Amino acid sequence: MSLLPLIFFLLLAAGLPIFVVLGVSAGILTAADGRPLIGIAQKILDELNSPTLVSVPFFVMAANFMLRGGISQALVDFSGAWLGRMHGGLGAVTVLSCTLFAAICGSSVATALAIGTIMIPAMVDKGYNRPFALGLIGASGTLGILIPPSLPMILYGILAEESIPRLFLAGVLPGLFQALLFTAWVAWYARRHGYPRQAPLSRREFLKVNLAALPAMSVPVVIAVGIYGGIVTVTEAAALAALVALLVSLFVYRGFHWREAVEVIGDSVKSSAVVMLIVATALAFGHWVTESGMPNTVVTAITEMGLSSWQFLLIINLILLVLGMFLEVASIMLITLPIIVPLLKPLGIDPVHFAVVMTINMEIALITPPVGLNLYVIASVAKAPIGEAIRGITPFLIMLLGLLATITYVPEISLWLPDLLYGR
Repeated sequence: MSLLPLIFFLLLAAGLPIFVVLGVSAGILTAADGRPLIGIAQKILDELNSPTLVSVPFFVMAANFMLRGGISQALVDFSGAWLGRMHGGLGAVTVLSCTLFAAICGSSVATALAIGTIMIPAMVDKGYNRPFALGLIGASGTLGILIPPSLPMILYGILAEESIPRLFLAGVLPGLFQALLFTAWVAWYARRHGYPRQAPLSRREFLKVNLAALPAMSVPVVIAVGIYGGIVTVTEAAALAALVALLVSLFVYRGFHWREAVEVIGDSVKSSAVVMLIVATALAFGHWVTESGMPNTVVTAITEMGLSSWQFLLIINLILLVLGMFLEVASIMLITLPIIVPLLKPLGIDPVHFAVVMTINMEIALITPPVGLNLYVIASVAKAPIGEAIRGITPFLIMLLGLLATITYVPEISLWLPDLLYGR
């Protein structure tokens, strides 16, 4: 077991891809323990033969159809019709648009890219401070992994063997709480800096915009009604979401030609293959962790140290925040969860609640330099220096840290909705 940190960090320091680091570490450590490597291969095949895992490429596909198909513009117009008149209307529209987009795609980067492409130029043109616009888009884009459906939640459910619908529901109230927090900050900031309100729409224009948005809104409805109504599984809902997003993009908003659909599908498969490769090697790594008895050793050590659940959660949050500065979301989850998950129930921590804690940590990782992906996405969209994005993201980062503390120590916020619908 003492070989693990040495091998792992040497490979990581060598600049190898994370899937190579995980796979090679698992192979060397398994061989060092005198166990046959065929056990790893069998474990990978068994775990990858998962219907839930098939939902990942479908949600990625739905997000890509939305990016190319004009759905994001319809959601922005809808948000503007409802919130445009308030102080900082464009900022509030940004938050609501990201929330609605997140309810369809499950990806933070896709959310930031889709809404940022439209809203960053619009805010800058109306006199909004560019770092503020960049920070708002980057932070609001993180809602893509907290508001269901969420790709990190799916990975968590597979690794922790928890119900995906329960995990999705657990993210709803914290996600809405985050959206309201950002909107309140936008309203205060806009009033303080005298940012303009949008001109009111006529009743006819208001109705037209809302009707135009109905096809776009059908995608989250398909997901929510299908999953929580018990009509379809998560995987079937993902496939339906991809199909509806494709049809709406092709025949309603006409964002691309049907010939381009093959290219979009191909890009989605490539993106999903990267995730699957990391998952496969992470499963091998997790298999070694389990077989080595490390979780039991850690549980015993924590018990002897007399750590309470709140102290444990504080330590884990600090570790995840540090890892978030240097690794991307999937890597952090797949490295840490095989060790953390077995510790939760002995300490009286609900795994569904911890899934939300983990996801908010991953949101923070997405906007934390030097590796935060959302920072580079928004800087690229705005053709701005990365320093501007970091400067603009700072107040939102502080708000997310406050949200993390609240959700960590008030588990009822996460658990109320899943307990209400599915029982304890």
